[in-house]
Parts: sequence; C-alpha cells; structure tokens
Amino acid sequence: MKSINFEFLRPKWPELAGLGGFAEAYAHPDPVGAISKLRVFCEQIVEWIHDNQRLPKPFKANLNDLLHNQPFKDVVPEVILAKLHALRMEGNNAAHGNKGDTTTALRLINESYNISRWLHVNYASGNVADCPDYVEPPEGGVEGYQKRKEKRAILERITAQEAQMQKLLADLEKERSDREKERSRADQAEATAQERQAALEAALQATQQLQTIDPMAFNEEETRNYLIDQMLTDEGWDVGKGFTDTEEVKKEDLLTGQPTESGQGKADYVLFDDNGKPLAVIEAKRTSKDASLGRKQAVLYADGVEEKYGQRPVIFYTNGYDLWIWNDAADEPPRKIYGFYSKDSLQHLHFQRTAKLPVSEVSANPEIAGRMYQIEAVRRVVEKFAEKKRKALIVQATGTGKTRVSISLCDAMVKANWAKRILFLCDRRELRRQANNAFNEFLPSLPRTFVTGKSAGNTVDRIFLSTYPAMIKVYESFDVGFFDLIIADESHRSLYNRYRELFEYFDCYQVGLTATPIAYLKSDRNTFKMFQCEIGDPTAHYTFEEAINHNPPYLVPFEVDNHTTEFLREGIKYSEMSDEQKAQLLDDIDLPEGVDFDPSQVNKLVFNKDTNRRILRNLMDNGIRVGSRIGKTIVFACNMRHARLLEELFNEMYPQYGGKFCQTIVSDDPRAESLIDDFKGNGTNPDLTVAISVDMLDTGIDVPECVNLVFAKPVGSPVKFWQMIGRGTRLCKDLFGHGKDKTHFQIFDHCGNFEKWEQDYKPADPSRDKSLSEHVFTARIELAELALEQQNVSAFEIATSLIHQQIADLPRNSIAIKEKWKLVQSVSSEETVKQFDAATKATLQQDIAPLMQWVDINKYEEAYKFDRLIAQLQSELIRGGGKFADYQATVKNLVSSLRINLSQVKAKLSVIERVKSDEFWVEVTIEDLEEVRKQLRGIIQFRRKDDPSRFEPVVLDVTEDESQIQQNKHKVRLDKLDDLDMVAYRNRVNQVLQTIIDQNETLRKIRLGQPVTEKDLEDLCSLVLTQEPGLDLHDLMEYFKQAKSLDQAIRGIIGMDAEAVHQRFTKFVQAHPNLASHQIKFLDLLQNHIAKYGSIKTDELFQPPFTSLHSDGLDGLFEGTLADELFDIIDSFQEQKE
Repeated sequence: MKSINFEFLRPKWPELAGLGGFAEAYAHPDPVGAISKLRVFCEQIVEWIHDNQRLPKPFKANLNDLLHNQPFKDVVPEVILAKLHALRMEGNNAAHGNKGDTTTALRLINESYNISRWLHVNYASGNVADCPDYVEPPEGGVEGYQKRKEKRAILERITAQEAQMQKLLADLEKERSDREKERSRADQAEATAQERQAALEAALQATQQLQTIDPMAFNEEETRNYLIDQMLTDEGWDVGKGFTDTEEVKKEDLLTGQPTESGQGKADYVLFDDNGKPLAVIEAKRTSKDASLGRKQAVLYADGVEEKYGQRPVIFYTNGYDLWIWNDAADEPPRKIYGFYSKDSLQHLHFQRTAKLPVSEVSANPEIAGRMYQIEAVRRVVEKFAEKKRKALIVQATGTGKTRVSISLCDAMVKANWAKRILFLCDRRELRRQANNAFNEFLPSLPRTFVTGKSAGNTVDRIFLSTYPAMIKVYESFDVGFFDLIIADESHRSLYNRYRELFEYFDCYQVGLTATPIAYLKSDRNTFKMFQCEIGDPTAHYTFEEAINHNPPYLVPFEVDNHTTEFLREGIKYSEMSDEQKAQLLDDIDLPEGVDFDPSQVNKLVFNKDTNRRILRNLMDNGIRVGSRIGKTIVFACNMRHARLLEELFNEMYPQYGGKFCQTIVSDDPRAESLIDDFKGNGTNPDLTVAISVDMLDTGIDVPECVNLVFAKPVGSPVKFWQMIGRGTRLCKDLFGHGKDKTHFQIFDHCGNFEKWEQDYKPADPSRDKSLSEHVFTARIELAELALEQQNVSAFEIATSLIHQQIADLPRNSIAIKEKWKLVQSVSSEETVKQFDAATKATLQQDIAPLMQWVDINKYEEAYKFDRLIAQLQSELIRGGGKFADYQATVKNLVSSLRINLSQVKAKLSVIERVKSDEFWVEVTIEDLEEVRKQLRGIIQFRRKDDPSRFEPVVLDVTEDESQIQQNKHKVRLDKLDDLDMVAYRNRVNQVLQTIIDQNETLRKIRLGQPVTEKDLEDLCSLVLTQEPGLDLHDLMEYFKQAKSLDQAIRGIIGMDAEAVHQRFTKFVQAHPNLASHQIKFLDLLQNHIAKYGSIKTDELFQPPFTSLHSDGLDGLFEGTLADELFDIIDSFQEQKE
C-alpha cells in the first residue's frame, strides 16, 4: 500500500510505510480500522527498537509492557514515548472497544508521521529534509489523493494489499524471533547501560533537531496534556482535541477570585455533569514539582468554580506521576489514587454529599446477621468509616458467619447510600458460588453478576463477585471509583503479597475478612497495615473460644485423639525393622536394605499400606457415628497419590459400601465440584460420607454435618491448620435425631499437629522474605562498601554501575514503584549512586532494595543467582575472607556442569576452560570475575541438573508393630479456655439434662434458683446415669471448681433458657438500631452472664468484666430511658422464691 506521508520510510521499513498507507486509506471510511493499523504501526516500531538495540524483554510482554520496559525507556526520549503511548491507548480503544472517529484517526496519523521522522533521523542516518511536509489524507488515501476513481476498484486493491501486508508482518515477526534465538544461542548479549545511554543521547539529538524545525510537533507539554486528555477519555469523558471545550470537559476555564493581579485565573480542566454543574476540577503541575504544591492552587480553583457555577467540585491535582483526589465538601482528607473517576462515579460522589445518612442511622439488619457479635461487627466497621478511615478488618472464627456479617454490612451501607456497587472477592470458584448463593438468599433484590472482561461498563448490577485471580486480570478496565465497597475474604499475608495492587488501585471502602486466630495473625503485619489497623487490634473480633462458651453456643468444640504408629513417628528404615517386617519387605522390593525413609518422607516418597489401613480403621472404629454409620468425615491427605491410595484401601477394607461411601476430592478430578455437592448432600450420591481431600476441602467449605476430621498429613502452617479445624466447628441441629444436636466433633491427629502448633509455635519474626533480585542488589551494595573501604576503585566502579543498572530496570508502571517515585528519582543517576554517601546508601538499602521484588526475572533466575554468587565472591576477594574458597568451588562446579554439547555453551568454551583451570584463580581480579559474569550469566541455565528423573514413590505393605502404636486423648489449650474437654463435657451433660428437664422437678427448681435437697440431687444423678451410662454428675465439681455446691454447678450447665435470654436482648438491640458498638458488646456480656447463671445482682454490673468497657459499668454506657429499659430486662431474670 503506497502512502502519502510515509514513503521516506520504505527503503528501510517497508512495513511501516505500508501500515501508514493503510491508515491513510481507512481514516475516513473506517477510522476504527485506521487507528487499529496505527497500533500495529506502534508495535512494529517498538519491536524493531528492542531488536535493533538488543534490549531484554519482560516475560510474555505485551505492547504496554514493552513501552514500560526500562531498557526501552532508556533509549527513547519522553516525548516520543508519549506519542507511542497515545497510539497504544487509542489503538486499544479501537481494537477492544470499537471506538474511534476520523478526527482521532487523522491526529494519530500526524503523530505517527512525527514518530517516523524521528525514527528516520535517528536510526536511518537520515535528514529532516528527506521527509516531505505532512499532508492530511483525503478520503481514499493516496488513491483518492492521486485520482478519484470508482470506490469499488479502490477497495478491491486495498483488500489485495492487506493480504500482502499480513504476510510481510508475519515474515518480519519470524525474522525477529529467529534473530533473538540466534542471539540467545550465541551469548544472550544484551545492550549494556553505557550502550543504552549512548543510544538515548543519539535519540535526544534527533529529537532536538526535529524540535528546532517543527517545535509544535515535538512539544513535551502539549504531548503531556494530550495524555491527560487520553486518561480522561479512557474513563468515558468527552474530551475536545487540543484546547477545544466540550459540554463535559472545559479546558483553561476562566475564573475570578484568584490571587493574581487581575483577580482572574484559568483552571486546567473542569469536568461537568449533564445538567451543566461542575463535577470536578483538575490542577496539573509540571512533573518536576511535588503534587502537593498543586493542592492550594486546586482549592483556589475549586472556590472559583463553586462561585461561578454554584456547586463545589471534587478536586484532583497531579504532577503527572502522582494523582490525588480531595472531596473537601464531604470533609474527607486528600488521598492518592491511580486514575481519574468516570462521570458516573463522580455523579455518585456528589449524590452522596446530600443523600448519605449519618452514622447514627446506619444499622444492621438482624434478619441477615442477628447475633449480638455480628451486629457489633457491622457497627464497628461503620463507626470506623464514619471517622474518615476507609479500611477495616474483621476477624471471626470459622463458622461464626463472616459472610453473613459482610452481607449485612452491604445491606446497611446500600440503604444508607454509603455504597452503590460492591465487589466481593474470594480465592476459589467454589467460595464464589457459596457467596453468590448467600447474597441471593439475603439480598435477592440487589442485582448480582460474576466479574468478566466486559463488567467494566456494567452500571446495572450492584453486587460483583470474583475470585482474586480473575479480578487481577481485568481490574484496570474499571475506573478507580467504580466500586464503593470491596469485601476481601480470607485476608492474610498471601493476599497482601499477591494481590495488593487490587486494593491500592480502587478508591473505596475496603473490608478484610479472616478466620485466622489473632495469635497467628499478629506476625502478619502487612494484613493489619493494609486494612489500617494496629498490629493485633482488628476492627471487629470474635474468637472460637467465645463462640463455644456462648450460651447457647455458636460453635461446637472438639476432642482430639492422637494416634501415631512407629513408621509415622520414626520413618521407615530397614535397619530398624524386626525380622518379620524385613521378611515382608522382601515381597515388595528387590533391595530392601536400601529402604531408609525419614518421617517427613512417609506418604510422600514412600507409602506403607498397613500404616494407612490403621488410619482408616481408627476412624471407622472410634469416629462419631450418626445412626449406625460413621458420620460425615474429611480425611486430609498428603498428596493426590496418598489420597487415591487411601480410597483404594478403604474400598478393600469395607467392600459393603460399594465404592460410593468414600471418595477422593482433588483438583485434578473434573468431577470435583459435583463431588463436593454430593458430600454436602446436594448432589446425586447421597451415600458419600467420607471425603478424602488434598487442599480442596481445607478452607471455605461448609458442611455442618461433619463430625470427624482425620489429619493424615502434617500441616506446615498454623493458619492453615486452624482453617482446617474450622471444617468441623459448625452447629448442626437434630443431627442425631429430634432434639439431639451436634455437640462436638472428633479430630484424629496421626501426625502430631496439635503438639507441634501448641508447644513449638512462636509467632514468626515478621521480616519479609527477600526476592532474588533484592539479594543481588544488596550483595552489590556490600561490594561497593567494601571496595570503598579498601580503596579498590575498579571494584567500586563495577558495583555502583550494576546498582545503577538495577535501579534503571525497575518497572516504572508498578504501583509500588510509583509510591516511591521520588526516592527512585533521587538515586536514578549513576553520578548520585557513585557519591555513595550515608544518605544515598541508606536510601538504597532501606527504600530501593525492597522494590527489587517487583522486577520480573522469571526467565532469568539462574542468571541472577550467578550474579549474586559472583558479587559474594568479589566481596570475599576484597575482604580476604575464608569463604572465598567455598564460593570459588561453587563457581567451578557450576561451570563444570555446563552442557558443552549445546551450541550456546560451546561458543563460550574458552571462557569455561579458563575458569576451570587453577591458573585462573592464582591472581584473579575483580575485573576478571566481572568478565566471567558477563560472559557466562546468559548460558548458566544450560547446566546438567543433578536431580534424577522423576522419582517413582515406593509402595510397601509392612505390618506395623502393634506394641509401638501410641494413642491418647490430647488436651487442647486455648486462650481464655481452661480445657476444651470441659466444654465438650459440659455440652454432653447439658444435652442429657435438657431431655429430662420438662419432667424433672429438681431440674426446674435449680433453673429457677430454688433450694433442693441432698436426696433430690442424688435421685437426679441416678436418673442421669440411667440415661447416659458413665456420665456422673458428681464429676461436675471437678470442672466447676468455683461452684459451692452441686446444684450451683448444674445451674452453671443448664442456666436459664439461653434462647429466651438471647431473644430478649436481641429484641432490645433491634428496637435501638443506633446503639454504639461498645454498648452492643456490653449487652452481649450481660446476656451471656444471665444465660449461664440465671440472673445477675445489681452490684455485679459495676464490677469486672462489666467495667472493661467503661469504668462506671452500666451507668457509664446507658442513660435515661435506655438504662431504665435495660434494668427492666435485668429485673425480669432475677431469682424467684417460692
């Protein structure tokens, strides 16, 4: 395709000339097609520069990644980068959103022409005079320009030329790929920092030459303003070209009341609503200025806009790198954000100024989450948001209704106009499905949807549900103000590490949910920091201990049966077997003497069938039964192989169940979701009772009927361990028949998990794991320090040059880098690094080093490991340290393991042989080692791996020594709970007493606080023994040492009618929805006391624990009619006398 404006490119870049011609031809009849062609034009230039300058590319890089690639930015001037970004952004809108008009197409053709001139002067050694003056393409492109012929003939010719162009581009891509592979085979040579600096200087000279001739085409400020226009356009704003105003966006809007001589000033941008009222004002400062310097000017502009148009705008101010929003009319402080609001989001912000209800009128719906602690949790979050905080953390034990609390919070915030659109995030599709069902049950009137790539334009739905992996792919397609509330399920360290950018991108209220106990969560400082909480002090907190001690209980406790075999404790070792076991081993393996497996390898590298039979038999013999069968059970297996072996053995041992009773649920099974439904009782196999799981059922799966958990694996994390325990804690009414509820569940621990996490656990030092690239960076800082101390100039030059190169390679588009932009800029020049004064060194160590984790080195890990090794070796050489010989040996071993049959390695054979020789190391220098690093880092990945081919696990069948099996009941220690066994025992006693209380006069008297005789108590004990053999009420005195008599101990068990007490207090809370969170907490303490002891004395209301919330107890928290109502409730529970 011949072009009007791009023919000077054809001798060197025929593909670019052709693409320019197509864009010219399509500009009028098909502007979207023209803009799409210019995006390809941009791609080809970027790819060509990377190829020509030998620039490394990020892993699986798209066009945006390549444009932000630091080596690329090192050789391309800012003004050209801006123009390339303009082609990319408009091209994306055309390709993905079918957006584009002729005006935009013509502007971008002009931009492409200017980029082409720069390319020609810089890379083709051309002159500006070679480039003809720009001619705006008429309809039909060059065909229409030269002769106006019949349109159909033109289109036929264009179609034929399109096919030729596609073939040309494909050929070019293959050539580049082949060159890149060839370069990789040779030595993976990449442009050095010095080469990139030289290329940048040449590029800047070309730019200056063009600026001299055509200053408007290469004006940095004009291009920057265009990019701001584009950012607004991306959020749907109708932005005029240049300084043209539209109904939505006015530029350089003249205002009065400004601190100038004339009293007038011009606001850079004012964004307008459909009714002509201003929604926002934007103040732009130069990139060299601190964004905060624009705040005062922005306020003055906002004052002027308000005076002129009668409405206070939302304030944005930016310096090009940092963007801040300030909704001062709502008394909100300024906050940093990562993009402009769309019109819809700004409209909602203005709507909230008048429609948002005060905090006193934001109340939880008890029909959704009516327990006292749930109402309190909603209240605490709302109170925190009312204090202008925007993040909160809720920590609740598994099974206490975190999802319900979050839905109740959504309901409250939507009704109070605090939230319009809500995003619910979780880590698996199964949990997303559960959340969707819960929202459908409790908030059916709010439209819901699952997040997809097309969700950004969805202004109909109110609840958006997504997994973290799905959302991280599409979050940038939403404007930053799209959501008003984000709820993040299972918020802990892994969430912060992997998905932090999600939470930093969206400007909205954010609530984290987690069941991780505070004792373990304390070591995870990042979670508390991310949700603006002090370490160890979440916004709302309800523990497992509180839940099982509540009356009535909200969760059930557990009993632990420790059961270990010799092989599980000591490993499977031929040398330690009995003669009989050794004989059995001969049937399974040819070389039995080689069997030597540690405990950590059992059920991973070696499987013993008899060991696993005993795990299953222990469950079937001692597990809790429902009717005649074992109750619902989850078996936690080590791996998929282990899980399938357990299922196979179960079916051999218990063939009567026909293979439907016990099944494996693992991620590689396409039936996994339907099997989970079967296990829940909602599927097609009602017989599935024992589920063997590898990770699938560890967290988030709700099966209240589950009464047995089998730990056939060691668990490496206390957080994961307690999440797994949570699978059994849920209540289940009438599980064992009418009136016979689930009171506890059984845990079979075959791997010592309880002993490990109770005795050995110490909160980890919250130090962050360093990335490999950070280790390399800090090793080079250490090298520079040593070189400076020893006055080794060469070593210092090498170290500081490499430090500067690593800083230059930081991904500037990463949010983490943007947050530290000023610090990065302060040490971005090599001269600054070489100063290496105390301030510079502190910045490098404390601020820049942690940023290295955001450099993508996925494809180059072996090379970076080699970099680190060489830096350590160089440091030891300067230091004269004893580790030099160790590092030297490591280098020689690495080099000796390179596969010299590969062409890439063969090309470096001379270097390899030199390093392997002893002579090389006799007088080795820092420079020698640096040269070795440069020469070999690109091929170090091609070494022989010592790992053998994939190890096939050994399967044995050796009978365990019966005398070595250890089995005992484990007493669990938890904060605020003396003994879990006591809770389980109390529940057993309560269940028996509740079945006879209506017919037993003694129990009725005890509940009412009336006196009973010794004979009455003995008769009651005898009756209980007939109902439940082995349950002696006299043992209660051991569990309730504070009780002065048996009848008082019994009353501590049955208390009042707990449900009646709960309903009475809940009714009070519902009648007063504006109660503060600390008042609700007091009521929860009070109802628990009365439910347990039947009544409370007035003076006890002014003693601990009732003074923990206010020193004056009830009087300090409740006044006037509220206090009177509360005393009426308390009086109704006082002891009654006959």
